[in-house]
Amino acid sequence: MKALLINGSPHEHGCTYTALREVEKALNASGVETEILWLGNGPVRDCVACGACRKTGKCAFDDDVCNEIISKAAQCSGFVFGTPVYYAHPSGRVLSILDRVFFAGGRNFVRKPGAMICSARRGGTTATFDAMNKYFTISQMPVVGSTYWNAVHGSKPEDVAQDAEGLQTMRNLGRNMAWLMQCIERSGVPAPENEHGNWTNFIR
Repeated sequence: MKALLINGSPHEHGCTYTALREVEKALNASGVETEILWLGNGPVRDCVACGACRKTGKCAFDDDVCNEIISKAAQCSGFVFGTPVYYAHPSGRVLSILDRVFFAGGRNFVRKPGAMICSARRGGTTATFDAMNKYFTISQMPVVGSTYWNAVHGSKPEDVAQDAEGLQTMRNLGRNMAWLMQCIERSGVPAPENEHGNWTNFIR
């Protein structure tokens, strides 16, 4: 059983990473294998709705990030996506990658637990939280919660280390994620067969 943690900050070992590490430690303590994948800080392409992924199952822009996540997702049972807060919103890098990942490889996330965490100097965390969770709900993913919004505060990792409630929230999130992943694995309950085919473009 493995959880993939995505670090969407341009700073590999900054505040977002510090929060993800706290989640990771709780997951590991609960018996879940983990991997933290950094999205890097190079240029990132947006989804252009070309539709090529419908035929290939991968994004046409092979930039070693999007398709790597899609490939790894097939082997993972849970996901935690981390982002810094920019202008009360997730980073553009994270949104561009997730648009492409879920459009091209959404099948690898279906019914697997997902959670997001964010880091901010001060405000914008709940708006960021809302935007990120929408990727999970449209992909039939159970959204994992914690004992407060999944956010830490600080301008640098040393600040985050002093956010006792934020780090507590990260640890509780990791424990809840591990618990849900284990419950799903051990339940033996077959997944439901959902309806498909209806596509309402307008309503009169």
